[in-house]
Amino acid sequence: MLVHGGMMGSQNFMKLGQALADAFTVHIPDRRGRGLSGTHGNYSLQAEAEDMIAVAKATGAANIFGLSSGAIVTLQAALNEPALRNVILYEPPIPFDGYDPTGWAEEYNNQIAEGKFGAALLTVAAGTGGPTLLTRLRFVTAPFLNLAIRADAKNVKGDNVSLKDLMATMRYDQQAVLQSAELIDKGKELRANVLLLGGSKSPRYLKAALDALQASMPRVTRVQLRGVGHTAADNGGRPVLLAEEIKNFLLNRSN
Repeated sequence: MLVHGGMMGSQNFMKLGQALADAFTVHIPDRRGRGLSGTHGNYSLQAEAEDMIAVAKATGAANIFGLSSGAIVTLQAALNEPALRNVILYEPPIPFDGYDPTGWAEEYNNQIAEGKFGAALLTVAAGTGGPTLLTRLRFVTAPFLNLAIRADAKNVKGDNVSLKDLMATMRYDQQAVLQSAELIDKGKELRANVLLLGGSKSPRYLKAALDALQASMPRVTRVQLRGVGHTAADNGGRPVLLAEEIKNFLLNRSN
C-alpha cells in the first residue's frame, strides 16, 4: 500500500506504483476527502489510520509506505494493526523538540480564504520543504501560479483531482500533524520492521524527527537518499530511486 502525503491524491504515486509493480501487487488509495474516496467527515488521525487498516484487511496487504503526512497516518495504522508487518516512512513531519511543522498554516488558511491559491501553494512549499525554485520566486510567480491552478481546475480529467481541490485538504493534514506528537514515544511499541527514508536536501526538522524515531523503534533501518528532497516519491520527484530502496528492504524481509 502506498499512502500519499498532503496536497496529493493517488494520482501522484502512479510512477512509484509502476516502478514497484514488477515485484509486488500495489494498492494506492485516495485518502479521505480526495479523489474516489468519500468526504473527510469527522476527521482525526485515528480515523485516517482506520481507513488504511480497512484497505489493508480488504487487500491482504502487509507492507505499507507513507510519505509526509501520509507517513504519519501509516505509522498510526501500523501501531494499531499488527498485520502491517513491514512499514516504510518517508519523512513524517512529527512535531519534535519544540518545533511546530504547521507554522505556515495560518498564512496558508488566510490565502485560501482569499482565493490566493498561487500564494498559498508557495506558502506550503516554503513551510514543508517543497521545491526550492518555487520559494525563491514566490513574489514573481504567485499571480501566474494562481492562473495556472484555476486553469487546471477547469481541465482536470478522469479520476484525477485538481490541484485547487487538493490544496483545500491541507487543513486536515495540519490536524494529522498536530495529533501526531506522541508517535515518536509510541514508536517503541511497534513490532513491525521499519524503514525510515529521507532526502539529503530535506529540511533539518524532518531529519531530526527521523533521528528521534530511529532511537525509539526496536526494529528499524535508516537510509538517506542523495540528491532528493521531501517530495521524492511524487511523479515529478525520483520515484524510481525510491522504489529501489523499497524493493531492497521488502525483498530482504521475505528471504
